[in-house]
Amino acid sequence: MEQIKLLNPLIRTPEHSFPKAIAVIGAGTIGPDIGYYLVSSIPELSLTLVDVSQESLGRAEKRIQAYVKKGLDRGKLTPAQADWVSNNITYTVDYEAIVNCEWVLEAVTENVELKRKIFSQIESIVSPETIITSNTSSLPASLIFSDLEHKQRAAITHFFAPAFSNPAVEVVGGTTTDAAVLERLHWIFCATGKIPMSTDDVLCFMLDRVFDNWCNEAGYLLDENVSAMEVDSVATEFVHAGPFCVLNIANGNPIIIETNSFQAQEEGEHYRPASIFSSVDKWKTLEPGQSIPVDAEPAANIRDRLLGVLFSQSVDIIDRGIASSIDLELGCRIALGFKQGPFALMQDVGVDEVNRILSKFLKDRPGMPMPAKPIGDYLDFYRHILVDDMAGVKVISIRRPDALNALHDEMTDEILAVIKQYEDDPAVKGFVLTGYGMRAFCAGADIGRFPTMLGQPQAAAQYARDCSNLLRYLDGMSKPVVAALNGMALGGGFELAMRCHDIVAMKDAWLQLPEITLGIVPGIGAMVVPYRRWPHAALVLHDMLRKATKLKSAEAFELGIFTTVSDSYEEMIAAAIERVNQLSSGFTKTSDEPVDIAAMPPIDPVAASGQTLSAEVIGILEETVASAAVASSLSDALETGYQAFGKSACTAAAKEGISAFQERRRADFSATG
Repeated sequence: MEQIKLLNPLIRTPEHSFPKAIAVIGAGTIGPDIGYYLVSSIPELSLTLVDVSQESLGRAEKRIQAYVKKGLDRGKLTPAQADWVSNNITYTVDYEAIVNCEWVLEAVTENVELKRKIFSQIESIVSPETIITSNTSSLPASLIFSDLEHKQRAAITHFFAPAFSNPAVEVVGGTTTDAAVLERLHWIFCATGKIPMSTDDVLCFMLDRVFDNWCNEAGYLLDENVSAMEVDSVATEFVHAGPFCVLNIANGNPIIIETNSFQAQEEGEHYRPASIFSSVDKWKTLEPGQSIPVDAEPAANIRDRLLGVLFSQSVDIIDRGIASSIDLELGCRIALGFKQGPFALMQDVGVDEVNRILSKFLKDRPGMPMPAKPIGDYLDFYRHILVDDMAGVKVISIRRPDALNALHDEMTDEILAVIKQYEDDPAVKGFVLTGYGMRAFCAGADIGRFPTMLGQPQAAAQYARDCSNLLRYLDGMSKPVVAALNGMALGGGFELAMRCHDIVAMKDAWLQLPEITLGIVPGIGAMVVPYRRWPHAALVLHDMLRKATKLKSAEAFELGIFTTVSDSYEEMIAAAIERVNQLSSGFTKTSDEPVDIAAMPPIDPVAASGQTLSAEVIGILEETVASAAVASSLSDALETGYQAFGKSACTAAAKEGISAFQERRRADFSATG
């Protein structure tokens, strides 16, 4: 494939993929967490954890062993993985132990001179090809790597707490960093479940600019006769934990003092840290999720100031090209705990209100950055998909990692917008639709507004029709769309894939239609389309619909549901592009004719997992499959499915199943029929 910059790191595997030996320097707060993530995620990795204190190393070993035990207890580690982690970490005070490492990651305190000293020591030991990265949250690469002889192999890899589970990682290259190094880091992170986000090499990068100034503004608000509790209470409208609560958890006051002092020195006095941070160790405030009543006037002022600093920093990051809008939007949610990204918040409050808030903020905090263009211009970007061009094929990657790439209206609208933009472009042969990461193509559809429609058959049926806009468009396309399944495709995710014109997959991908376990039937095509595309697989499809059985890649390939099964993500995308090229001269669309399928044999209302199911809903499903098969057109068959979805929404089973889903428990259909 041509060597181009790709937004989805997994599309092309770097020349050197997973390292076999990594060292982490620093066994204090975050180093052990980074080390545990690395050794538990990268196959056959040997990890060396280095610190000047044997006592710190001892504490780190105890912490990592506790993570191993918890991982085993919760089923997140297999016994073999746990054994590997326990036996393949070296804890040492001897820097010479890093000599054969392919990647050395520094995770010590934010002290420029200390970091430079450590990097010089590292460089004197390792080979010139060894990657060197720093976990700094604010210090630019150009500053901390200035003494290195081989600067091309150095970059920032900024993790977020807890580093073993928080997926966000900022990846920052200096002006001399080799692009291949950055590409490899992005690939490693993405392949191990992290979400690498590129930022420019500036002070505080992207996310600390938001976090530090959000907290600093909270500090300044205390000068206005409000308490930390009141600030945190108002802030919970936007974040899961208020700024002072987070500062207590992270012991963050010294961080605000240090980073905002740096910003004030480099970018202006308006970034100067609030003086109160120097006199308080712990804040008297609330636990995450708690709140107290706040009078209307101070609450409005707190809200304006917090939104003002968030919007100010966000537009400044975009205006200066520090990072992309999609990474900032996602990073604020997954790394910083915002309930919505800054641009989604702007969209919700409206352009006029954003302008009012920013105008007021500039009066309150003179010097703070203001937008360089109309607010509406900042809101025009794809928030849930990445679009790469590969040899004239548009590769659309679904990127909702916090929801396993689940569908919702905004995402499907974005996919449809890309298809419509390029469908008539003669330079574009077709499209590949895949998922971001290694776990999920798409884990179904968000439950959305559906719970409000329980008991309303026509409203629920219309909801299913509305959710099918993209799928119906795919049915009528003249250019091919190939689904490339990089992991699970559940419910609506499988329904999306089956409406594409071909499906390729990785060997670990699998399919499931779990709706029956929620007391409903699939609403957007699963009772119709697969029977018309693969009628010979009817008996397998019956079990998938009525028992929620899983279908693995090998069997899906044997049945002809998957055209190819690949060992790697890159091979899968290559196969998908090849299929686009083959289908660009024409392809067979889903049959518009009635189809003869095997009858459904009687079954007990029990899922493949052993869960008791609703006999009433299974009956609705069976009747619908039979009626849709003999329908005189695809559109009539789909309408039968929409109506059946509405009918299932009126059952006691649906009420129980959806309630159980919302309450994160297993549904009990024993009394629903």
